[in-house]
Amino acid sequence: MQLKKNINFVLEYIISISFIAYTILLFVVMWFSSRKSSGNDAFFRGQRKSPWFVVAYGMIGASLSGVTFLSVPGGVYHGQFTYMPLVFGYVLGYIAIALVLLPLYYRLNLTSIYSYLEQRFGVASEKTGALFFIISRLMGSALRMYLVVFVLYEFVFRYWGVPFWIIAVVFILIILLYTFRGGLKTVVWTDTLQTTFLILAAVATVVAILNQLDISLPQLMRRSSEAGYTRIFETDPTAGKYYWKQILSGMFITITMTGLDQDMMQKNLTCKNLRDAQKNVLTSSMLFIVVNLIFLCLGAALIAYAQSTGFQLPTSEDGVVVGDKIFPAVAFHLNTFTAVVFVLGMVAAGYSSADGTLTALTTTLCFDFLGFDKKESNTPAGIRTRRLVHVGFAFLYLLVILIFRPFHTQSLIDTLFDIAGFTYGPLLGLYTFGLFTRLQVHDRWVPLIAVASPVISFILKKYMPLWTGYHFGFEILLVNGLLTFIGLLLISKQKDNTKQYCNPS
Repeated sequence: MQLKKNINFVLEYIISISFIAYTILLFVVMWFSSRKSSGNDAFFRGQRKSPWFVVAYGMIGASLSGVTFLSVPGGVYHGQFTYMPLVFGYVLGYIAIALVLLPLYYRLNLTSIYSYLEQRFGVASEKTGALFFIISRLMGSALRMYLVVFVLYEFVFRYWGVPFWIIAVVFILIILLYTFRGGLKTVVWTDTLQTTFLILAAVATVVAILNQLDISLPQLMRRSSEAGYTRIFETDPTAGKYYWKQILSGMFITITMTGLDQDMMQKNLTCKNLRDAQKNVLTSSMLFIVVNLIFLCLGAALIAYAQSTGFQLPTSEDGVVVGDKIFPAVAFHLNTFTAVVFVLGMVAAGYSSADGTLTALTTTLCFDFLGFDKKESNTPAGIRTRRLVHVGFAFLYLLVILIFRPFHTQSLIDTLFDIAGFTYGPLLGLYTFGLFTRLQVHDRWVPLIAVASPVISFILKKYMPLWTGYHFGFEILLVNGLLTFIGLLLISKQKDNTKQYCNPS
């Protein structure tokens, strides 16, 4: 069903007013959070005064994205609740971060986590890790932001006659403006707002569907269970979503895409001390289970609504139901309120996936390439440099979004995981080698190993189906990391001068 049939002038007016009001609210939060500090310490480290429970709650919005916002509820149609074992794996990954990585980062008093690689191996290793993060996050986060802009453009703004590129410019400009002054100190607080609206969109839609169908939540879940949509564990070892494979993948996704990611860890490093940071990580992991259950229940509610009312779920040209379009289709069909909260939820998803990333990219370039950790940077010249870098990354962000537009397919989530599998693999190998061996390496050869590993991984992913019939999924990340680890062994030397960096305790 074409959603434009459901969009009228009144709805357009309400959505535009709601969007403006939400943006104003963001700037109010920005003003309160940054009014007493605009220096580099607040921008990069939040002055290490962030309450741990605020960071924990905000991390939910930062971990979710427009892809998750659409794909988790939409995925229930084809995959039931088999996403949950992946979430259980996330919890194991968060435990590893709390017990291994956070103690290391706090003990070394890091602002950029890739400074560890310099202390452990050398300057070339630090710049290699930082560059892989920049490429991965710039591409991945920009594509997540692209999805948000694309969905809102297709479902709302295109009927106002506004070009796609203008919507993209407006979104990037808003994010740039509210992070420009306070940086991470602002992001920590705005993420709480984003999380609230993400959850509100899901809960409000579930409540609206329950009222429309005149049933309770237990009745909805019982009906969904009888229809087979609440199955959690896939027990077929040959299936792509076999639960042990999901748990293992979820653990390593979290370790790499959170624990080795400057964007996610920088928020944790704004806590007052290690103990608070650990409480934050472990609490957010529990909250993540609850929030994902909410989105899965939303998926069950969307399907129940379609089956009970005869609503035609959106399909592709070959007649297959497109999961990512189910949530917006039903939200706009229900009533004005659900349409508005869906739009605000998508906007929140877009902002939360981009604001922290923009700040983290600025931090990484300033510390790992411009040497902010080796000189006094909280000066007028340092602040000016940081602002120029911040604006530069915002421009690159916009450029990626506009360049990707002609190449957009329905498999955006696969594109995101492919990028992560190839770019986070060298980071996984570097940190594993650094933490669990006492070997030193020939630093100048590390960039070659870090480039060769994803190239070999790409060849394996592309040609393994032809050679053996096996298709790599996200486990290509583990292969990539293992290749990096083996490569580091080949260029290693026995000199034992790294004891102080191996034990995180």
